[in-house]
Amino acid sequence: MPLKSEPKIHIVYAHPYPSRSNSTRGLLEVFQLRSDVSIHSLYEMYPDGNIDVAAEQAALLAAPHIVWLAPVYWYNLPGLMKLWIDQVLTRGWAYGAGATALRNKTCWWIATTGGDEGSYSATGMHQRPFSDFIAPVEQTARFCGMDWQPPLIVHGAPGLDPERREAMRAELAHRIAGLLAEQGAP
Repeated sequence: MPLKSEPKIHIVYAHPYPSRSNSTRGLLEVFQLRSDVSIHSLYEMYPDGNIDVAAEQAALLAAPHIVWLAPVYWYNLPGLMKLWIDQVLTRGWAYGAGATALRNKTCWWIATTGGDEGSYSATGMHQRPFSDFIAPVEQTARFCGMDWQPPLIVHGAPGLDPERREAMRAELAHRIAGLLAEQGAP
């Protein structure tokens, strides 16, 4: 693994059962190959739900790009990530009068779903397009003044074959490079 440099990308990673997910773990591995990434695995760091707000806020301040990486649970973020948002993104720091801590930082949601893309349609199992479930996460970032990036959603994650999983990893690496190139970073 390369030597760590100042983080350009900070990953807030929340998977309650990481050993069960080859797809989410594969996405995380793409970031782990980079020297300019910091990763906070919420379920490893805070198994009791006692979040160190000051440490989390300091980590967010240190990097220009924030990634929320998690599987979709009941049409939303996993519980600990939702708790993290509730506790870390506070009024006066992340939003509200005078809050500028996250202003203009990139926010990128990367998520995996159990259902395939077709299940997220008017006629599919979930009877709604997946974009309906993106809106609350997007609005959270926008409310904090963050620069929302189009999310990377990997549908049907449990059933991905090795070729599709590798294509997903390559797409992620490409999008990371594009994001950093836009900002003038290597």
